[in-house]
Amino acid sequence: MSEKKVACYARVSTDLQQGGLESQMRVLKTYCDQNYIKNAEFYQDEGISGTKSSRPALDRMMAAVEAGEVSTVIVYSFSRFARSTTHLLNALQVFKKNGVQFVSLTEKIDTNTAVGVAIFSILASISQLERDLIADRVKIGLANARAKGKLIGRKKMRDSDLIRKLLKAGMSYRNISAVAKCSHGSVSAERAAMKREEAELKAKLAAQAEAEKELQALGANFPEIPSADKPSVAS
Repeated sequence: MSEKKVACYARVSTDLQQGGLESQMRVLKTYCDQNYIKNAEFYQDEGISGTKSSRPALDRMMAAVEAGEVSTVIVYSFSRFARSTTHLLNALQVFKKNGVQFVSLTEKIDTNTAVGVAIFSILASISQLERDLIADRVKIGLANARAKGKLIGRKKMRDSDLIRKLLKAGMSYRNISAVAKCSHGSVSAERAAMKREEAELKAKLAAQAEAEKELQALGANFPEIPSADKPSVAS
């Protein structure tokens, strides 16, 4: 089996940053010389924005990692390698799966050391927190939109009122589909929505009854509210 290579990666965003690319390459080569690394292969992306997760040289390097041809990946800095914390973490997961050591010279991070492993764990936690915060913001935004009466998702085409009346009448899904001109799936979805609403109403009434029971136990009395179809009698 051939000896695994050490992959060194450098990137600049525009062609005008040629000096920056040469500077990165010089630092990478110096590190290899100082650490007696003879089997290094250099990957360079020039004029490629860091916001792009797919880059020619980066793609070739990651393919080599997946193929088991790389023992170590060395980069000039996180910012030259990954476009975001999530992108960096995903790449680190790939390296870990393939037994590849990761070194970032600017941040002085080496995943082969205890400190490097600790920082890897911190990055994983930050990435998870980032995903959770995004999910929370989406949920809050959707709830706010619904509260304002905005339609979320695909417009419902089925006649809900008709389907519910037919369901309560005991008709089969097939007959309801024919009458309401909808699919069996629409009937099933409406049935599920009915059950969900009934369960929510039942839970709400039970909670109200429990609250009234607790208040009555504390000695609070509620005046009876006259029914709309039962007029109150004047004294």
